[in-house]
Amino acid sequence: MSVVRRLLERLNESDETRLAEETRAWAETVEGSVRIAGAVPRQPVRIVGVIRRMTVLPMEGKEALQALISDGTGEVTIVFMGRRGIGGLSLGKRVVVEGVLGEHRGDMRMVNPRLEFAS
Repeated sequence: MSVVRRLLERLNESDETRLAEETRAWAETVEGSVRIAGAVPRQPVRIVGVIRRMTVLPMEGKEALQALISDGTGEVTIVFMGRRGIGGLSLGKRVVVEGVLGEHRGDMRMVNPRLEFAS
């Protein structure tokens, strides 16, 4: 009976929930990384996650590329100052970022982090 119940729960679960679980399971396999929910502001951290949203702020002289990363436990906005794009960076891409977390208007941010693409 429990197998049928688990199957029904899995069928009723949302895509968002399933994606968060898959991302969290993958993020836990990357050595040296911390979960976003447990990351400490103003400390150097290594975070892994999936790009959920990208925004380009096209103000001349103040261009910035913002990307929202989720690891299934939370979200962090990474900001690349002076950039309108980064080759290979797209929605759904798995990334590893290293830098110092800060808080801006209640949101966690990382400015100009070291970025690498994960498999």
